[in-house]
Amino acid sequence: MIIYYLVGYRKSVVRGNLAASFPEKGEGERRAIERRYYRYLADIAVEFVHNLYASPAAIKRRYRFTNRQVVDRYYERGQSIVLLSAHYGNWEYMVSSLNMQLLHHGIGVGKPLNDKFTGAYIAKKRIRYGTEVVDQRDVRQVVDFYDRHRVPCALMMLGDQSPSNPAKSYWTTFLNQDTAFLYGAEYFARKYNYPVVYYTVKRVRRGYYEVTFSPFCEHPQEVPQYTIVERYARTLEEQIREQPELWLWSHRRWKLKRTEQ
Repeated sequence: MIIYYLVGYRKSVVRGNLAASFPEKGEGERRAIERRYYRYLADIAVEFVHNLYASPAAIKRRYRFTNRQVVDRYYERGQSIVLLSAHYGNWEYMVSSLNMQLLHHGIGVGKPLNDKFTGAYIAKKRIRYGTEVVDQRDVRQVVDFYDRHRVPCALMMLGDQSPSNPAKSYWTTFLNQDTAFLYGAEYFARKYNYPVVYYTVKRVRRGYYEVTFSPFCEHPQEVPQYTIVERYARTLEEQIREQPELWLWSHRRWKLKRTEQ
């Protein structure tokens, strides 16, 4: 693997993250996870390019929803949902799939790329099947607009990024470390009382995935604050431990410290 043996892309970050997250594992076991991760990272790069040009039929073959009826029932009630997951498995296929494979109007939330030319090209490809990709700075206005006009939306939020503001984050222990979590998913769920649905991605073979939806919180306004984000942390942690190489270990996830609050 060129990306592993020659390029060594963020290898120190990956090793540091794995060592802190799995102190109970031996060095050999962590290195095995590391090698599997870099093989998967190379696959993701190829799949990312494929996704930019793939037909709807090709995407549906590679990214199959096993129980779409879980989400469809909310649409039939006229309800928008918060669709919660992480940078685990191939998240770009989900961006393309939202509006194409679900009845809801799909909205993906993200940050624009620093390279504006490349970012504009990728953004155009991402929305070609109807998914609306919204800058995180504009998502409040967008969600409010659709809520006022009673358009059932699926708001896809990947809550495992490192927050920009530690003081406005939720802190918990995650993979043996103090970790700041974004509060956005719970914020929108509680504000509009949108049901939260978690989706788990399973890699069934190289380049092919199955997505399973699970009701996560039916009535967000009826549960104590931080219930959703804490449950999210526990659910994601369990998922990562089952197949750790599918998570984004090269991301500097723990650059914030709790003492910065």
